[in-house]
Amino acid sequence: MYKRIVVGAAETEAAKLAIADAVELANLLRAELHLVVAFDPYRDRIDPEITPATADATVFLAGIAADATVPVHRHPVPGDPADAILSVAAEVGADLIVVGNKGMKGAGRILGSVTNTVAHKANCSVLVVSTT
Repeated sequence: MYKRIVVGAAETEAAKLAIADAVELANLLRAELHLVVAFDPYRDRIDPEITPATADATVFLAGIAADATVPVHRHPVPGDPADAILSVAAEVGADLIVVGNKGMKGAGRILGSVTNTVAHKANCSVLVVSTT
């Protein structure tokens, strides 16, 4: 069925619910799991007191990966979250992307949420998890 699953990771409640479903699905299907976190590469230039963005992203992803019993690949990617998810999905040949539904209603649909962008531009199946 699905052999490579990509999920966007963020420290929001909606993202955590999507991640939990992606981890569970990957474990059940024995699929590779690819965790993607987008970060601002310029953050450290603005505030030198902040831990480097790439280190933050790597530590965050390592914590999520601990719950999986399948191969987990971590992808900290600079830039826009939707672009990062789509880029990694294309790079690894994903057959499923998991995203949360938050942001799909109202102005978010018009302005283009991460979920909306991924759902419309993905070259593979997209599972939209109910996170509200």
